Amino acid sequence: MFRAWIRSKRPEFVRDILRDFCLSQQVLENQFRLFDAEEHLEFEVLRDILGVEMNKGLLWRLKDTAHHLFRTDQDGDVNGQLLGWCLGYIFHEAMKLKEDAYQRESYGGRFMQLKEIGLSFEERHMVEELSKVIDQTRESMRREVARIRYIIASSRKLFIRYLPDHRDNALLARLLYDRNNLVRMVFAEEYGPLVKAMYGDRPELLYQLASQSLMLGGWEREAVLAEEEGQLLSSGAVKAGSE
Repeated sequence: MFRAWIRSKRPEFVRDILRDFCLSQQVLENQFRLFDAEEHLEFEVLRDILGVEMNKGLLWRLKDTAHHLFRTDQDGDVNGQLLGWCLGYIFHEAMKLKEDAYQRESYGGRFMQLKEIGLSFEERHMVEELSKVIDQTRESMRREVARIRYIIASSRKLFIRYLPDHRDNALLARLLYDRNNLVRMVFAEEYGPLVKAMYGDRPELLYQLASQSLMLGGWEREAVLAEEEGQLLSSGAVKAGSE
């Protein structure tokens, strides 16, 4: 029964993992750039994107959706299995990063304050020794950021290999249409290969499928616009990826 439910929800789950991957990557990369510049991360941002068991954040929901989609799919290919592992890895590595960010934010400043007050020789020595642990935490954060960036880059490549099997998914096409700027930003130079892998020499299918989904949702005006864009693309009036 559960597997049948998963199969019935697969179009939604496939759409959701791409959407949530793009949204979470955007948040994480903003934090990583902050870390590159200042060796600092905003603990509250990491806390919110992860969430807790009773109030799951974006990354936690992404991990759970990937778990449902890939671990219950006995016929899934290697690309899907690897993608599921990557999405779960990002979550768990981000958890470690959040804890390290908390340690740095909560205790790093306190150790600096202790160094500035009058301490005995033994006390100062103890503070300096324990401060080394905070420095090690910073190095751990660097490694965690590097690993997450690497897995995110690998995930983009795996999406390009996995999603062609779902080219007929109208919900997925609608996401690519509705949130095109987001997907382009996340995939950057790999956006073109993504669309090419999915729709081959018929990129207008993206717009046609998106139009169908919009029409079913009652968005008639938007559906017509999507259909018209697809027709322009099909006629050669607009080049794929130029809009």
